[in-house]
Amino acid sequence: MTPPDDFDPPIGVPQELEPGLRRIVAPNPSPMTYRGTNTYMLGAHSLAVIDPGPQSDTHLDAILSAVQPHQTVTHIVVTHAHLDHAPLAKDLSRATGAPVYGFGGATAGRSPIMQELAASGAIGGGEGVDTHFVPDHIVKDGEQLCADIWALDVLHTPGHIGNHLCLGWGTRCFTADHVMGWASSLVSPPDGDLTDFMASCRKLQSKQWSVFYPGHGAPIDTPNARLEWLVAHRLSRETDILSALAAGPATAAELAKHIYTDTPPALLGAATRNVLAHLIDLAGKSIVRPSGALSMSVTFSLISEQDRKT
Repeated sequence: MTPPDDFDPPIGVPQELEPGLRRIVAPNPSPMTYRGTNTYMLGAHSLAVIDPGPQSDTHLDAILSAVQPHQTVTHIVVTHAHLDHAPLAKDLSRATGAPVYGFGGATAGRSPIMQELAASGAIGGGEGVDTHFVPDHIVKDGEQLCADIWALDVLHTPGHIGNHLCLGWGTRCFTADHVMGWASSLVSPPDGDLTDFMASCRKLQSKQWSVFYPGHGAPIDTPNARLEWLVAHRLSRETDILSALAAGPATAAELAKHIYTDTPPALLGAATRNVLAHLIDLAGKSIVRPSGALSMSVTFSLISEQDRKT
C-alpha cells in the first residue's frame, strides 16, 4: 500500500482528532515508522497517554507541555514492547506519577511454537524489541480501563508481537501496529506470529468499527474495509509463496527476493522475516515442510495433497 502523501503532521505538536482526543507524532521517522510514532492523549480531565513512544527528551517535553492546568495524566497505556512505542513510558510515569499499563513484558503472549523457536535461537529475531519494558499493571483481554469521559476495552491482539494490544473506545479502536495507516504490519518470528496475527484480524472483524487510530499514519475512516484488505494482502502473499515453491524448494530469503521485487534493499530483510512468518504458519498447517530444524537457512518445500491426507 502506498502511503498517503497528505499525511505530514507537524512533529511534536498536539492535534485534536475529535473532542477529547489529541495526537502527538514523535520525532522518529524511518522506513519502518513512517512519519513517526503516534502518541494519543485521551480524556478531558483524567488523561490516558497511549504509546508514549521512543526514548526522547523532546517528545517527553511535548507530551508534558500538552497537559493543560486542569488535566492530570492518570493512565499510561503501552500497546506493545517495541522501541518506538514503549521506552518513554518509564520517564513519563516518573514525571507524572501515573502507572504504566500493558499486557506484559516483551515475551508475554508468545505462542508455544514461538517460545520454542526463541529458546533455540535458530531464527534470530528481537528486532526493535524493548526488552526492559515491564508494566506496573498487567491488563488482560476483555478488561476495561476507565476514567472521566472515556473507557478503553482491552483487546489482546498478538501477531505483530505477542504482547500486542488494541484498545476499543466505543466504536473507535486504537490499533497500534496491528492495523496501520500506511502499510501492512511486520510479522517477524519469534516475536511475531502470523497464525496469531490472522486470528487477531478475525477478532477485530467481529465488530463494526467507525474509525481506527493506528500507531503510525493517518486515521483509517474505513476500518472494516481496511481489515479486509489486510487479510487479503496476507492471503495473497501466501499464494505467492506457494506458487514460488511449486518451482522447487527455497529458503525464506530466496522467496523474498523472488516475491518482493519492488522492495528497496533496505527493507528486504524485513520482507524475509515476513516470508519466514508465512512459512512457519504453513508448516503448522502441514502445507509446507522444512528440510530440517527451523532456521533462517533451511529450505522449504511443498507437501503434496496426497501426503497431506495420509
